[in-house]
Amino acid sequence: MIKRTLYFGNPAYLKTKNEQLVIEMEETGEVKTAPIEDIGLVILDHQQITITQSVIAKLLANNSALVTCDHTHHPTGLMLNLEGNSLQSQKFQAQLSATEPLKKQLWQQTVMAKIRNQAALLAMQKVENKILLVYMKEVKSGDTDNQEARAAAYYWKRLFPDFLEFRRERFGPPPNNLLNYGYAILRAMVARSLVSSGLLPTLGIHHRNQYNAYCLADDIMEPYRPFVDKVVCNIIRMNGKFLDISPAMKKELLLIPALDVEIEGQKSPLMNAIARTTASLAKCYEGKSRKILYPDL
Repeated sequence: MIKRTLYFGNPAYLKTKNEQLVIEMEETGEVKTAPIEDIGLVILDHQQITITQSVIAKLLANNSALVTCDHTHHPTGLMLNLEGNSLQSQKFQAQLSATEPLKKQLWQQTVMAKIRNQAALLAMQKVENKILLVYMKEVKSGDTDNQEARAAAYYWKRLFPDFLEFRRERFGPPPNNLLNYGYAILRAMVARSLVSSGLLPTLGIHHRNQYNAYCLADDIMEPYRPFVDKVVCNIIRMNGKFLDISPAMKKELLLIPALDVEIEGQKSPLMNAIARTTASLAKCYEGKSRKILYPDL
């Protein structure tokens, strides 16, 4: 069963009773409830939301991810459970013992999957993609020739309409804002799933920034980014140049966890596909497999 994503963009008081999340909307006085066991992701996007310690503890114990947003409505914080798997110590040890050749092979698979999905999205936008397929085939162990960067340069130059004059910059003009928001949701889902699979999100296979607590999440989310990009393409198609984040746009981005994707020839909600990806990564660390399962766009 796919876990629910709950978004709060208005003043609210969140408490818990009988293993239910109790939501009191301050402006309307409306009261709603939701079973905590059904919740996978909670996004707090208002400065006047009050949440009790009991709610936070129960959400984390349920392996729900809790995302907080700043005054500009962009995600800035992520809380995760510390104990997500019954064999966590054993899986940590396997992850810590991973050899450099193994990590390079895993990164090669990751980059190839990312470029393959980027090529698929360009094809959907009726843009020439053959060069990306060439780059994908040329990815070496560890991507030592940085085919990922070459593919990205080609991809971002052609993905969006020319009138946007788009450049991918974290703090750049729209639709960078939409991409950032979608990627933050994706990152939270991947980090949550890594913890559930008994892995440390901090220890990446490629990303190694000492100030980044989610290096592995940033690695594993790479092939999933084009799914977010596809949603942003649809938003642009409906809104043209008017791309300041609106409630309607947020609604579209918040549907990302439930997107249908294909993984190993079977359709699955994106959130469930991520769980299969992180579980397959744990098997690679344990020597039970040599392949990470990634979805196809």
